[in-house]
Amino acid sequence: MAIGDGDGTARMHGRLGDGFSDGFVPVEPIDLDKCKTVRDLVEAMGKTSLTARSIGDAAELLYDMATNKDCHVVLTISGIMTVAKQGLIITDLIDRGIVNAVVATGALITHGFVQTAGCAHFKYVKGQMGDKELFERGYDRVYDTLELEKNLDYAEAIVSKVFDSLPTDKPLGSHDLCREFGKYLHENVEGRGILESAYEKNVPVYIPAFTDSELGLDFSIYNRRSRRNGKPELKYDAFADLEKFAADIEQMKSHGIFTIGGGVPRNWAQQVAPYLDILLDRGAQERVRYVRYKYGLRICPEPVEWGGLSGCTYSEGVSWGKFMPESEGGRYVEVLSEATAVLPLIVKAVFERLDAEGVKIEKNPRLTESELSKLREPKKRK
Repeated sequence: MAIGDGDGTARMHGRLGDGFSDGFVPVEPIDLDKCKTVRDLVEAMGKTSLTARSIGDAAELLYDMATNKDCHVVLTISGIMTVAKQGLIITDLIDRGIVNAVVATGALITHGFVQTAGCAHFKYVKGQMGDKELFERGYDRVYDTLELEKNLDYAEAIVSKVFDSLPTDKPLGSHDLCREFGKYLHENVEGRGILESAYEKNVPVYIPAFTDSELGLDFSIYNRRSRRNGKPELKYDAFADLEKFAADIEQMKSHGIFTIGGGVPRNWAQQVAPYLDILLDRGAQERVRYVRYKYGLRICPEPVEWGGLSGCTYSEGVSWGKFMPESEGGRYVEVLSEATAVLPLIVKAVFERLDAEGVKIEKNPRLTESELSKLREPKKRK
């Protein structure tokens, strides 16, 4: 039936839409002869359909988040992105000033730490060696790539030196530890990596499930050694992360989230909006600023019908008060793909566009105390 005609009379009288007059944008075929750069290809993909279109849309949204000087961008990452050798892409996002905070799994940060420290990961081809023999030889398989126990032992020796320099009289959050790891890498190694760049750019890195990682185990091992030798132990406080992150988010003018994968990092970063909201509603604080993410970019293959947070749509997040609805200016793109296949395309296209336009990222997303005070709600929302 024609648009707006429920009884079919428009079709009967020849009043069929031509697409253009009703505001539809035509899709276009990809002409590879005209695609001289990654940006050309990704923009051409954005004029097609299915996953290709979402890749083009993702590059457009990431560019807008990057160039919005008021937008504080939180990158959340899970999965094997550093073992899979995507870590320098994340490093570049930090170095260029596009990403302003990182929330990650401890395993991902551990493997990235190993790489920055100069250790190698190796390809694994099925049939080369069985998993039982891999275990006996000290190879930890991550799908088609190998981490080495020697690498993890080397990392533990480094972080133990870092732990030796930390105070034992105050609790530390994962962002404190990651800053110190990054400082060590900055001062002692030549390689580039996530923690090193985060330290150099003053970008906080949070590991919400810190104990669920090699670094977390190393922290516990260090304390057991200290206890055995009669020395004071380090103190860890996960709530130090929550309070710093919430304070930073409340003080930012506008908010964007760039999620690779899902899981704990995504949920932890998103729940800050309900947290600030219920501080007010449940009487824990008299005045607070109610915030929601305005931009959302997600790369994850998990379908929504599995019911997990990783596959949750941004629309569902609106119902939780985590995101602005599109009717109020929210903008969201979801790329349902395994990240290593699309992340390099999206980010490289954005970098090429920024370079071609001579854009230098200069952000000032933090509110002054006076501005923040005016935005804080003095009473319970209805």
